[in-house]
Amino acid sequence: MKIGCVKEIKNNEFRVGLTPDNVRAYVSAGHHVYVEKGAGTGSGFTDNEYVDAGASLMDEPEEIWKLVDMMVKVKEPLESEYPYFHDGLILYTYLHLAADKQQMDALLNGKVKAVAYETLQEKDHSLPLLAPMSQIAGRLSIQEGAKYLEKRFGGEGILLAGVPGTPKANVVILGGGTVGMNACKIAVGMGANVSILDISLKRLEELDNLFGAHIQTLVSNDSNVERVLKDADLVIGSVLIPGGSTPKLFKKKYLKEMKDGAVFVDVAIDQGGCGESSRVTTHDDPVFIEEGVVHYCVGNMPGAVPRTSTIALTNATIRYGLEIAANGLEEACKKSKAIALGVNTYNGKLTNKNVALAHGYGYTELESLIG
Repeated sequence: MKIGCVKEIKNNEFRVGLTPDNVRAYVSAGHHVYVEKGAGTGSGFTDNEYVDAGASLMDEPEEIWKLVDMMVKVKEPLESEYPYFHDGLILYTYLHLAADKQQMDALLNGKVKAVAYETLQEKDHSLPLLAPMSQIAGRLSIQEGAKYLEKRFGGEGILLAGVPGTPKANVVILGGGTVGMNACKIAVGMGANVSILDISLKRLEELDNLFGAHIQTLVSNDSNVERVLKDADLVIGSVLIPGGSTPKLFKKKYLKEMKDGAVFVDVAIDQGGCGESSRVTTHDDPVFIEEGVVHYCVGNMPGAVPRTSTIALTNATIRYGLEIAANGLEEACKKSKAIALGVNTYNGKLTNKNVALAHGYGYTELESLIG
């Protein structure tokens, strides 16, 4: 199979879909890999490393798109890349289609076989290709939140950990999944007062066993959310419905009850955000203030630490990518239910139920399309 990897063009996105080690793995398995010149520079990988691994370097991304059977990326294609879509192309990347109707329509019209990292799901319901970025985003959320609590960024001017004789910051984490747990780990490590909310009592028990008296666990409902937000200095939104739109737990009416200079980091913004007041921002212009509350809603948070993020992501994606390349997408889906769950569009049909529900579109079972 011909495998492609182009330079990411999203704002301040320095990650890359394939490392030189990944290229070596594909080439060793008998595949041909085409990489755009400079694609890995932002993550610290040189063109020479790709060549040494067996890749063919190309100047023009358009030529790579046209040539390959499978394109491996990090972030979703942008509008300028839609004309490169072609019938039968396998696209293997993050898509987040529930929050991006334009891209979804382009994939359907282009009859692209789109495999989304964020919906590929194993039998134990784990999301192996979302997990590494969720871990990084969770840890970054506290790091970024602590920065934007500084007065010069519009925050209330409070140190997350405090010092002896001063109050610590109150951190509220909405959602106890991978993002929430990793945010909790960093917040506790920094010495903040941490409350974490989730709808699952089982998950709250796990978090309580893990962190003990260092955190307050609460059932996530409107009353509890509203109550804890009144005293919150930093709020982390980490809610996820795989492939679907994120429920709006952080409501606009809460803003007026919160402290001026409090910070809200919406890690769920890729899926539409869990805040009614959220809108996507970029690393160039990461925050805005509404009702005195600083909102950080960057859509590609892990892109801020591309070396770590690229290695963590590709360690996870290479296994499934090799399966697709070796067997073709159809046979790979028959052999692996996880890969089948990753397919969001196939030959002009929408094959992910949660994405279909988010946009009111029809939904087709993938099994009926691949036989």
